[in-house]
Amino acid sequence: MVGDKSDIYEQALAGKRVPVLTLDNNWYKLFTDLAELPRIQEKEKQLNELVQRQGQLNVDSKNIKKLKKKLMDEIVPMANELGQKYSKSLEKKLDEHKRLIEECNEKLEEYQDELMDLPRQIEQVNHALMLLTMSYCYESMQENTRQIVEIAQWVKNIRIELKKNLVRKQEMEYQNRQIYSYMHDLFGAEVIDLFDMQYDPMAVGQKKEDGSGNEKK
Repeated sequence: MVGDKSDIYEQALAGKRVPVLTLDNNWYKLFTDLAELPRIQEKEKQLNELVQRQGQLNVDSKNIKKLKKKLMDEIVPMANELGQKYSKSLEKKLDEHKRLIEECNEKLEEYQDELMDLPRQIEQVNHALMLLTMSYCYESMQENTRQIVEIAQWVKNIRIELKKNLVRKQEMEYQNRQIYSYMHDLFGAEVIDLFDMQYDPMAVGQKKEDGSGNEKK
């Protein structure tokens, strides 16, 4: 989708802090159906997965910190108790707490490393999605403009044709009134049946003259 204008779009984005596009409902309003735009849909999915992963890691890190604090709070009195009186079960429990605390530290370190890299990944994918979005918007506006011009010309032509047909209609109505008037003078009111006429041309003409909108029954 990104064509020759990609360099121009890159320059426009230089130094700009672009918010995460998929977190903005207005971004979604640009598209009628993302399924018809596979490249944009692919980046949208990738970006959402990264954002969700970041959110999940933050939640998990918070929970692990809570667990670690709880274990640390419990380990101090256990160590004091064990120092006063040896207990094999207490020692085992203390060792288990230490193991769990070590696991917490490893997980927190692992999550921290990933959390430090995620903003870069999100920015990278978001940037690529912005380029695709700009290209899509440009192409959409160009196509819309082309159709707007076509429709405007069509409306103009229709108006011209409408005026021509209104003039032709008035001319034919006038001609019918002239014919009817002549034949009426010769044959009287039976001229309507004689010429198999659907309406009285004189009545139509009178309706136009007096401004009446009621058709003759």
